Amino acid sequence: MNRKVCFCRSGAQAARKFPLAQFGPLLVAMVGLPGRGKSLLARRLSRYLNYTGDKTRVYDISEYRRKHMKQYATHEMFKPDNLPAWRIRQQSFREALEEAAGWLQQPENRIAILDGPNVSRAQRQEIYDLIYGQLGFRVMFIECVCEDPVLLERNFKEILQYSADYTNMATEEALKDLTHKMAHYKAQYESPTLGSLWELPCPMVKILDGEGGIIAHGVSGTKESKILAYVSTPRPYQQTLYFSRHGESEYNVIGRIGGDANLSPRGRLYAQSLAKHIQALNLPSLQIWTSTLQRTKATSAGIQAPQIHLHELDEIWSGDCESLSYEELQEHFPRRGGPYEDVMARLVPVLTQLECETNVLTISHQAVLRCVLSYFLETPPDEIPYVHVPLHTIIKLTLQGYNYNMETIKMPVECVDTNRAKPVKLLRESDG
Repeated sequence: MNRKVCFCRSGAQAARKFPLAQFGPLLVAMVGLPGRGKSLLARRLSRYLNYTGDKTRVYDISEYRRKHMKQYATHEMFKPDNLPAWRIRQQSFREALEEAAGWLQQPENRIAILDGPNVSRAQRQEIYDLIYGQLGFRVMFIECVCEDPVLLERNFKEILQYSADYTNMATEEALKDLTHKMAHYKAQYESPTLGSLWELPCPMVKILDGEGGIIAHGVSGTKESKILAYVSTPRPYQQTLYFSRHGESEYNVIGRIGGDANLSPRGRLYAQSLAKHIQALNLPSLQIWTSTLQRTKATSAGIQAPQIHLHELDEIWSGDCESLSYEELQEHFPRRGGPYEDVMARLVPVLTQLECETNVLTISHQAVLRCVLSYFLETPPDEIPYVHVPLHTIIKLTLQGYNYNMETIKMPVECVDTNRAKPVKLLRESDG
């Protein structure tokens, strides 16, 4: 689905009050009715921003509301005339906003995402007054709009399956409750206007999932432009991705790193086993992405599907470490965090495109797949060099709700174990 991106002009009112605000933290506030994909987008955006160096945290207003309620009862709490429930929801909104504001005031924290409906102009004005008016930080709103019945039905199923509100409710009862909840929110919804009538002097992006378009108003600044570029590309709501290292190589057998070695005899057996397994899945529109090195190409050779070979998926060039054994590497280079930062940086285009695909098998190398898996699983950066990615194993990632679930399928072909535990010295230092 192609998206049309439209830009509207805006004034520079905000820049006049805080001329250096473009360098400060940013709060992104989601806007929209339930079931429009706000929470999934918020968490995907947070994952991308954290990976690319902008420390980000999501503040979910619903989680704050649940702190004030032992268990969700019914849609009645969302009725506009239910004053006690309205007070709880307003308190939850303010707590989430204030904690997001407090977090942004700490050094190194760059972007907070306020995830919630934020359906009224009064709420959006309150967000702007606190974040920009009092703190001088930047504010950006992202509204998710969808009236496509097919998309809404799919989104509602996701809510019923994964929302904590409906964990203990029968499916039919939960669907009826969600329908009423939607009606209550619609009665209160004040959709932001755009263009010259935009209610606040800050960036606003409207995502039209049902129509496949985006309208952006007043977007300026590097963080806002980075976010607009990310949200402008549609991503599937249901996604399955497959990963594998190349088959065992001749260098793996003798315990050396790097190089462009051929597959070992067992590695060739794995390539056959992998091809048989993947073809048996009969995945629609299957794609194969590999590195440009011969061991990954040989591993994918028997799979009948379109293939592309990407330099971004090549293994770390080890420089002075190239062709050393693991023992020699540990003796001469006990700390090797730097190369992973380089791999993470060059993988960004591949990862952003991979997020837009489904049924892709990526065949690459240990360090590269550590970074790729860590992106989807949100592994802390200091743990990436120690993520276990064994040989002769298929790794399957499935998007479930807002997160990815990982499964591993060990193929019945013997191989060496190239995993190295975190050095004891570094463990002691990190513990201390």
